[in-house]
Amino acid sequence: MRRIWTVARHEVRGYFDQPTAYVLVVAFLGISLFLGFRNMYASNLASMRPLFDLLPVLFAVFVPAATMRTLAEERRGGTLEWLMAQPISEAEVIAGKFLGNWIFVLIALAGTVPTAIGMLMASEADPGIVTAQYLGAALLAGQLVALGIWASSMTRNQITAFIVAAALSFVLFLIGLPVVQIGLPPALSGALARLSVVSHFENVARGVVDLRDVLYFVSTAALFLVLAVGAVSRERLSNIRPEFKRLRAGSAVFIVLVLMANLLGSYVRGRLDLTAENLYTLSEGTKDLLGEIDDVVQIKLYASAELPPEIQIQLRDVRDLLADMRVASGGGVVVSELNPDDDEDAASEASAFGIFPIEFNVLRDDEFQIRRGYYGLAMTYADDEEVMPLIERTDDLEFRLASAIYRMTTETRPKVNFVEGFDTKGLDDIPGLRESLGDRYEIGSVAIAGESGSVISGDSTAVLIVAGATATLDSLAVQRVEEYVDQGGAALLLMESILLNPQTPNPLPVRSGLESMLSDRGVELSGSLVADLQSSENVSMGRRGLFNVIAPYPLWPIAIRASDHVITSGINAVTFAWAAQLEITDTTQVTPLWQTTPSGITRAPMESIAPDQEWAATPDQLGVRTLAVALTPDEGETRGRIIVVGDATFTEFQFLQGNPSNLIFLANTIDWLAQDESLIRIRSQDRTPPTFVFASDYGKLMLKWVNLVGIPLLFVLIGVYRVTGRKRRAESRWKEVVA
Repeated sequence: MRRIWTVARHEVRGYFDQPTAYVLVVAFLGISLFLGFRNMYASNLASMRPLFDLLPVLFAVFVPAATMRTLAEERRGGTLEWLMAQPISEAEVIAGKFLGNWIFVLIALAGTVPTAIGMLMASEADPGIVTAQYLGAALLAGQLVALGIWASSMTRNQITAFIVAAALSFVLFLIGLPVVQIGLPPALSGALARLSVVSHFENVARGVVDLRDVLYFVSTAALFLVLAVGAVSRERLSNIRPEFKRLRAGSAVFIVLVLMANLLGSYVRGRLDLTAENLYTLSEGTKDLLGEIDDVVQIKLYASAELPPEIQIQLRDVRDLLADMRVASGGGVVVSELNPDDDEDAASEASAFGIFPIEFNVLRDDEFQIRRGYYGLAMTYADDEEVMPLIERTDDLEFRLASAIYRMTTETRPKVNFVEGFDTKGLDDIPGLRESLGDRYEIGSVAIAGESGSVISGDSTAVLIVAGATATLDSLAVQRVEEYVDQGGAALLLMESILLNPQTPNPLPVRSGLESMLSDRGVELSGSLVADLQSSENVSMGRRGLFNVIAPYPLWPIAIRASDHVITSGINAVTFAWAAQLEITDTTQVTPLWQTTPSGITRAPMESIAPDQEWAATPDQLGVRTLAVALTPDEGETRGRIIVVGDATFTEFQFLQGNPSNLIFLANTIDWLAQDESLIRIRSQDRTPPTFVFASDYGKLMLKWVNLVGIPLLFVLIGVYRVTGRKRRAESRWKEVVA
């Protein structure tokens, strides 16, 4: 081991005594940080994914450029023969050079760590995900360093070594891209996908260290190192000697073992979820639900053997989730996987469930052809069944499966009623809400206006929703809502304070009539609109010459969590639009849910809402503004729970599409109001990165330019010092000799 470390130290010292190494590091950091910051700031999402998504391509050039001289230069200069004559084995030489080169690449990668630290300080980003991303980057670096060393061991020419290593690095990347796989048979494309760096690196970069991905990187790195040992040993061994034959046979066997391990690695299970909320681990809510099943739930997965590669990669996650659910249920869930292509009974059964083959394109003989395959699942419990004819995505699959099981195993469903009239929104005005809640609630409407209106009772309504009333409720309607809540009913009040006027940028103020009821309960609606100067959505300002200008719109604030409430747990942010400020006057029963950053301001409801205006405020005008609250009665009180949100526009399509957390928050509020919190912890596994929250524009600029310019400049200064110092030391030694 000591000899390996000696070689490694020599390699690292050799790098940092040459100006070429600093040029490589500065170029790598400059390109990666520039592109990373451009994407992060454009999306305003605090995530290192934009940078790490570039790593396979950047490393495919940077790592071969760093490793090309490792053995090729030694062989060309004749020092490799001298090194092999020393009391050190070929394996120790290769291991030492691998370790030294790997350390050099990791030092270059460490230049991006200050960016990650700054991002974590300026947001609520998950440090566990960042840790997993750097772990994945280290594994990728190790694989490509090993590849580069092997390429360098095969030739005396550095340029040849670079070309071979870069070409193979790009091949490992390209074979995982859909544009390449679409022209291959499904079986071959699936095999290549498992041998590509793309799926393995992306899986680790999302925050999950899967044993299969670790196996891939470690085994392929070991393969290239073994081949490098063989290439170096060839210098010493004769082709006719038994040692060389054994080496060649052993290398061939190792290649086969590595290929088999990765092609069959889908059957290996085991992972470490580094995310703070355990986003990729079966949630406690699901475990509790599965543990309470009093009969057997059968889940049948219908999957063809030859599916498109992108579905085959997704299928791995589906199998893992179903296996976790089977184990957590303690026998309450029975999982089986069937291939209808090879089993006529399975095909008939799938058709009876409504699961039919999907069509996908493959490229054959220079033309697209249609292929068909099954990819769906069915669940049965007693006489009930739930079917997913096509598993379109896996990001919320746990919640959808748990919801289906909950519905099948629960006899009654609570009633959720939307208030009719008063220009309110109904169920059909909120995209996705029916799909999110319809399997567990009966959703309807109730008319409460005037003498003919209905009295609301807790027996017929578990949750009452008043969504965005822009016409004032009459006194009888207000009285019915208040009596319903006083008798223990739960209400969700999505309040609007303005009515948009398409003829002018100045909206009209509106009142719902519920303000007095809320005031008695400790919540005041001032009617002022809330803007956030530091955390808001971007909108198009129109074209300016050749370019479409995008700018922040403070009246669409991206709110942050105000407290650790079950409703907001796991949700990073919610986007509101023209929201009214809520002022809390009774902190004993009122809990803030969402608020602005300290750069929140208020505006009069009739002021212009045009985005192309000057957004400025004095320091005394800035402050945290509350946008949503929960009213929880004291124990023993008969009053019911209330959620008040100073906005209803956030439930419209463009905001739900732009921020899926909006719908999650809305569904969570209904579950909490219905006192059915079993699925909140599952639904709230929000994987959307949080937004940046800077105290000022100065902080935003500092984070960017200190990293984009300061870190590369630091490496330049270190390089100048070491390279010139090396020259000074050499001159000093010659002066001593002459003297």
